[in-house]
Amino acid sequence: MTIDDILRRAAEADASDIHIVAGHPPVMRCQTVMTPMDFPVITAEVAESMVRHMATENSMHTFNEVQDADFSYEVSNLGRYRVNAHRQKGVPGIAMRAIKTKVPPLASLNLPEVITRLTYLPRGLVLVTGDTGSGKSTTLAAMIQAMNERYQKHIITLEDPVEYVLHSNRCLIEQRELGQDMPSFASALKHALRQDPDIILVGEMRDLETTALAITAAETGHLVLSTLHTTNASQTVERIIDMYPAAQQNQIRAMLANTLQAVISQTLFRRTDTKGMAPAVEILLCTPAVRNLIREGRTFEIANVIETNRSMGMSSLDSSISQLYFNGMISKEDAIAQAAYPDKLEQQLAA
Repeated sequence: MTIDDILRRAAEADASDIHIVAGHPPVMRCQTVMTPMDFPVITAEVAESMVRHMATENSMHTFNEVQDADFSYEVSNLGRYRVNAHRQKGVPGIAMRAIKTKVPPLASLNLPEVITRLTYLPRGLVLVTGDTGSGKSTTLAAMIQAMNERYQKHIITLEDPVEYVLHSNRCLIEQRELGQDMPSFASALKHALRQDPDIILVGEMRDLETTALAITAAETGHLVLSTLHTTNASQTVERIIDMYPAAQQNQIRAMLANTLQAVISQTLFRRTDTKGMAPAVEILLCTPAVRNLIREGRTFEIANVIETNRSMGMSSLDSSISQLYFNGMISKEDAIAQAAYPDKLEQQLAA
């Protein structure tokens, strides 16, 4: 039994994630459900050898130093995987996310049409947010690919690790991986601004320095796409502002109000009508009214603006969820469980 054997079996089941934990057989996640695989129990020695087989020398050094490492792994004729090697109870554990080798067209992702319109933006900041596994990377890759097929521009991506491999079509694309091609997002972003980019993808705005540089890049005429682990638009704006010291928050509100173009917040649901997943999406478009709310620190009013501007393409999470339910794509139980306002949505679905 090798790690490649496990991954092939998982691919046959169309699993999104694979987990290796010493003392247990491998487990895969298929359409959100964790399912034990038909393999023997993994020993600590086998798990350790699997980490050594997949990790680069630098990643192995990091794993030995801090007991945690993120890297990518590729199996010929099968696919690429995002890997986290860690320790639990003193023995190795491995979490792997399957990365689709082919970037799906935006039109195939069941996303609102307004997201395609965002790929025509010349500059500004576009954020795709959501929990881990909510499809953020897929949405961003599809947006980049749409621009790659339309424009003749220079695209730089900064990722941890590189997930979808993007091939230059009409655009020139450079992809950089944390640890292999850059020491940090902030360092790479600082230098990327001197490399004549038109479009920059930042894998995650995970600290103040990276966030500040991303906003500066958007201010200076670049289109910047990035992610945050937030669940809605107002929380996203608050998270960015809260990264800054209190004395700088008024300034960053003004900068964010000028640069932010849209926030797309995703939640994935298991489909009931066919195999696969369907996204529910909250969309905030930065109109003059929204920019004023950000400047004045009234982010709690963003939800009302979204509700009253559906004709522009804005959408609340719960309205997107209800649309999926009424289209017969998701179950009522799942819809209510993941709603922002479960009681209110339950009444709407019963009407």
